[in-house]
Amino acid sequence: MALMATLSVGAQRKQIGEARTYLKSGKNFDKAEKLMTDLLKDSANRENKRIYEIWWQSVQKQYEQANEKFYMKKQQDTAQFFSIVRRLFTISFRLDSLDARPDKKGKVSHDLRKDVARDMMGYRNNLFNGGAFYVRKGDFKKAFDYFETYINCRRQPLFTEYDFSQEPRMAEAAYWATYNGYRMEEPIMTLRYRDLALADTAKRSWTLQYVAESWKSLKDDSMYVATLWQGFNDYPMSNYFFPRLMDSYQNQPEEALKVADQALEADSTSRLFLFAKSVVLLKLEKFAESLDYSNRVIKRYPDMAEAYYNAGTAYLNIVLRMDPVRHKKLIKKMYQKAMPYMEKYRTLAPGGAEKWGPALYRIYFNLNMGKQFDEIDKILKKQKS
Repeated sequence: MALMATLSVGAQRKQIGEARTYLKSGKNFDKAEKLMTDLLKDSANRENKRIYEIWWQSVQKQYEQANEKFYMKKQQDTAQFFSIVRRLFTISFRLDSLDARPDKKGKVSHDLRKDVARDMMGYRNNLFNGGAFYVRKGDFKKAFDYFETYINCRRQPLFTEYDFSQEPRMAEAAYWATYNGYRMEEPIMTLRYRDLALADTAKRSWTLQYVAESWKSLKDDSMYVATLWQGFNDYPMSNYFFPRLMDSYQNQPEEALKVADQALEADSTSRLFLFAKSVVLLKLEKFAESLDYSNRVIKRYPDMAEAYYNAGTAYLNIVLRMDPVRHKKLIKKMYQKAMPYMEKYRTLAPGGAEKWGPALYRIYFNLNMGKQFDEIDKILKKQKS
């Protein structure tokens, strides 16, 4: 065993010596790296700071060489360059961890931290650039890894002397990490940096959408609705938050009405908001009010088919509340008022016979309009056959 240990130390010294020779020669830095990674395959070497230091230097030299090619506008593999960058950070974090260990007397000197941290801060922007490169390539997993490394520098002891709290690009990196998590359909990854990403005000609306979809994917209804509310309060005119918030309250029309009212405070003329309120009022059986809001939509947006359907439906529901004996004339009047709305709906939505067919059947039957009734009857029978 003693002989084997002696041979191992000898081989280690030889490989370290060869690597140093490569570093001094100004070339074959990849071979120097290979010598160190081979040494680290032996678990006995994995706590050897000197091996990590030479490994870091060999990759740093590769970085400088590749960076010079970019500067000189020579051909350089961009993906390989960014791979070198990320490898440098992985090595530096491990090297710093070993550097932070106390010596035999229990003293921690941090011999390397200051110089390594300074160099790595100079390279750090290329983590962001690497993430952006892979976003453009559509490789969202690699992009996420680069942005995550960029963000996690703030937690690394290596950068203890640096303050990242006021760095504006940190929030942007968190947004892109969130985006990549969303594109990978990985809700946990999408949510990981959501709080930091929300600080990027330029993309905050998008972040809230990705976060909402992630909670939905995780079947966390309370967080999904809470996120929709957050987005709706901040961006009431967004096409995303309002419709989904209304859908989440489809079985709670009173709550849906509150959402519609708040939306109309933001824009009292919005077709979507006015129509949504007419639908909710219909569900609440407030037919006269629903009719009022349907007419508001029609007045401003005469091409909106569903508004005519809502209005006609409101009249037909009013009829159901009337006594057929005492209110015979008034019932006929309601059918007469419902008819032009349903006919207009038919014109605007000819493919919606499953909706306008039964309504017009009922109207024509009660108004004793034989010719029109026969036509609708044929249409409905054809649908059933």
